[in-house]
Amino acid sequence: MDISVSVDGFVTGPDLHTWPGLGKGGERLHAWLDHEEGRRLSDATFAASGAVVTSRRVYDDTDGWAAEDGFFRRPVLVVTHRPHPVVRKGDTTFTFVTGGVAAALSAAAAVAGPQRVHVMGGASIARQALLTGLVDHLRLHIAPVLLGAGTALFDGAARALEWLETVDTPGATHVTYRVGRP
Repeated sequence: MDISVSVDGFVTGPDLHTWPGLGKGGERLHAWLDHEEGRRLSDATFAASGAVVTSRRVYDDTDGWAAEDGFFRRPVLVVTHRPHPVVRKGDTTFTFVTGGVAAALSAAAAVAGPQRVHVMGGASIARQALLTGLVDHLRLHIAPVLLGAGTALFDGAARALEWLETVDTPGATHVTYRVGRP
């Protein structure tokens, strides 16, 4: 699982109703992607992934990653409560899973084959994925910002973490952990 987070643990800024998507100041969480080093790190993550799991809200807020090719060029499993037909954009297939996060992770593992499954936000999907006990590694992209409020990442998702690696890029420190079992 990869997710950008503020130093104080928020994955969005406050006031999502006025500032849709990332909340007030939330765009700073992803500034690391504006730098070559950050893009290389992100590209390597996706290259090693055979499938992606994300939320319906993230899908809707990005208009299905509006690009014609759907950006990912691999299967994306979208966790939702609202059934939706499969969407194909170039090499990206968005499949909407109504059975919950564990069902989406299972379906993603089936289509990913030997490659890993990449779990990316939002916060609710990240917490639910951690609570399933199916997340092996967590990479936090820690942006040097204190948002003070917003959507908390770890609210109720307690797990032991074992540090594996730290990489610094302009705009963030990327810390990878092995996730302990429940």
